[in-house]
Amino acid sequence: MQAKYCLQCGHLLEPRVIGDTTRPACPQCDFIYWGAFSIGVGALIRRAGKYLLIRRAQEPGKGMWTNPGGYCDPDETIGTAVEREVFEETGVVAKLNRVIALRDQHRQQHNLYVAFDMTYESGEPIADGVEVDGAGFFSFEQMAEMPVAAMTRWLIDVAEGANGRGLTEDDTEFPYPGSHQLFRI
Repeated sequence: MQAKYCLQCGHLLEPRVIGDTTRPACPQCDFIYWGAFSIGVGALIRRAGKYLLIRRAQEPGKGMWTNPGGYCDPDETIGTAVEREVFEETGVVAKLNRVIALRDQHRQQHNLYVAFDMTYESGEPIADGVEVDGAGFFSFEQMAEMPVAAMTRWLIDVAEGANGRGLTEDDTEFPYPGSHQLFRI
């Protein structure tokens, strides 16, 4: 997707060289269209040696088992987003521990996917009936017989090898105004 009109004033954008790259820019208000981006979040939640998985009821991946997750809304932090997505899809309450993996997928809409190791707090998995038509905690033996998405299999492998490592949330006061969520080693 490429912007044709200024997202601030509505004027027709024109090409402008910025650095070494030609980008759509507004001759009226100097807005620069940097591209389309989205932030995805995913959860790896263990309970009694089993991982929480959902079965996708919609494309892409309809019928595949994946870890719960979704997209970050503009008005929320990635930590809030992953906790919300887990609850919306499964009814499970979980709290984040650490960031354990990132996927950078550059395409028409550039997507950054942040995977979290999370702690199960409460609730029994129940599919939301819209995005998800199955939910539960599954052992490695059970997953071996299920159509689990390749990305989810990779993330579980990462989680199993993390040994408590990853970026943890840092609640240190940040010196700049605005909404921030910080993670550090």
